Order: sequence, then structure tokens, then C-alpha cells
Amino acid sequence: MVKKILVALLCVVVVLGIIYRDLLSYGWMQAKGQIGILMNVKDVSEVLADPTFPDSLKTRIRLIEEIKQFGVDSLGLSPSKNYTTFYDQHGKPLIWVITASDRYRIKAYKWDFPILGSFPYKGYFDSTRAVREEKVLADEGFDTDIGEVSAWSTLGYLKDPILSSMLKRREGSLANLILHELTHGTLFVKNDLELNENLASFVGDLGATRFLKQKYGADSKQYADYQYSKNYNDAYSRHMLRGMKQLDSLYITFGPDQTPKPEKDSAKKHLIQKIVSTADTLMGGGKTLKAKRSEQSSFLPGNAYFISYQTYKSKQNVFKQEYEEKFGSDFKKYLGYLKNKYPSL
Repeated sequence: MVKKILVALLCVVVVLGIIYRDLLSYGWMQAKGQIGILMNVKDVSEVLADPTFPDSLKTRIRLIEEIKQFGVDSLGLSPSKNYTTFYDQHGKPLIWVITASDRYRIKAYKWDFPILGSFPYKGYFDSTRAVREEKVLADEGFDTDIGEVSAWSTLGYLKDPILSSMLKRREGSLANLILHELTHGTLFVKNDLELNENLASFVGDLGATRFLKQKYGADSKQYADYQYSKNYNDAYSRHMLRGMKQLDSLYITFGPDQTPKPEKDSAKKHLIQKIVSTADTLMGGGKTLKAKRSEQSSFLPGNAYFISYQTYKSKQNVFKQEYEEKFGSDFKKYLGYLKNKYPSL
């Protein structure tokens, strides 16, 4: 009887392995990449004690420690062991992220993962695998976008290290990044990445502004530089979100059929060109790398390019209004409300 049960269990495992072989392969690849990083980290204390490590970068590491403590003390973010270790990338990118969307509809392609839920993007430690999957999606008719990312969160399951690329950031950008990722470790709602990323973006922005003002002062260069960058990036995001609405209106006229047609592609291309070309009129013609990217060579973004603005920036006004009007700009109270309202992983 026991033998029959074991054989039956083995059969189930084999069948599940066949059905979920792509997911298992992806999981193994991601685990291998993450383990490879964790096996090569150094404790921050060791890095700070190293006489050969540049003092300017040690200053940035100490700044990260201050930002992290600020997030806990002033914003109410959960304390963690994150950013107590350091990983040297040796100038190489670590992870690539794919997004995809329907051809004539801004609708994110979603990947499903056990426990964590569905995501409108997929990360890879292996650039070859990332490019391969992007090509498969493109061949199936989806608009795709692929790019490098500078940080990620394991939601407290592992100790996220300081990456060497982080140390190249300006003070405000660094504060935003650290507080953004720490927010994920504080509150992360299953199957609602738009809420998660918008909240983390809101906290990163709010927290960075507060931190810079507290540490350097409202008249400091650090604060002024961040405010200028924030104002432009906010304007650019709003421009892209308006562009999304224009594209949605165009796609409604196409009907539900997603079959490629030259006249549809032409109208789509014309509108996207208009959206991209008018981005350089923001704030008196100032440009960011995002705007420049759209002007390089013959690059023209597709629908997938706009998905990130929906994921990260579409709910900023909602959070801001709640925070200011319902909670009197008391962020700890607001965060407590959100934690009670949304079950976190």
C-alpha cells in the first residue's frame, strides 16, 4: 500500500514538473542569480573598515544607513536587515525586466507566480533569457519593452544588499530608492502591483523630500537639485499618462480585434511620435534621459513603454489627497491606516 502511494506521489510530481517546467526553470534561474549575489556580499562594517575602499563611497554607505533609520523613525517603515551588506557589481547590470502589452490596447501582460500573485513585469538575472522571452512575446504580437533595473526587494525574505551602482546616485535619488524598496518590505498587497508600486513611489518621493530638508536644509543644493528633478519627472509622468489616455481613445476606434493591420499601425505610430516629440516642451524644454531615449536612433516606444507609468505613477494624486486631507499629513497614521486596510504578504 505504501509503495503504491509513493508511486502515485511520484507520478503527481512528474506531471506537475512537466506542466510547470517553465516556471520551475525560471525559479531555479532566479534563485541561482540571487544566491550568487548573496554568496559574494560583504558586511557593511567590513567595507567601512577597508582602507582601500574610497572614502567618498563610504560616505554614501553611511548615508544609506541614515536614510534607512529615517524611514523607520520618521515614516514608520518596518525595520529590517536590508542594506547591512554590500555587493560589488563591477560595473555590470544585474537584472533585466520585461514588460508587455497588447498591440492595440494598453493592457499589461501578466505573469503569475505562486504565493506572490500576478505581476505586469518579469525580471531576469540572465540577459540572454530575458531577450529570448521578449522575442517570443513580440512574435506573438505583443508590444514589449526591456530594461535594466537598479534595485529590487525580496519583501524581507532575504537581506537585500547595497549595490555598488546605488553609490553613484545623488542624495535625493538615493533616498528615494532606499525608501521605495523599504516600503515594499513594510506593505505589499498580493495581486495589486499598481497599488504597491504607486505607494512605494509616493513614499519614496515624500520621504526623500523630508529627509533632504531635515539633513541638509530647505536652502541646500541637495534639496534644490532633488526638487528640480522631481518637478520634471512628475511633469514627464503626467505627460505620459495623458498620452496613455489619448492612445486608449484611439484604440477604442479600432474595436476589439488585435490582428495587425497597416492602417492601425500607422495611426498608432503617428500618435506615439506626437506624444514623444511634445515631451521636450516640459518645463521650458528641459529633458531627462527618458526623453532622450525616445530620440535616440529610430527608437519609438510601444504600448509596453507606457505600462510602467501606469504601474508606478497613476495613483500619486490619490495617495497625496488621502494623506493630506484625511490624515493631516501625518504619514505614520496614514501608513497605519493602509496596513489595516490592505492585507500584506
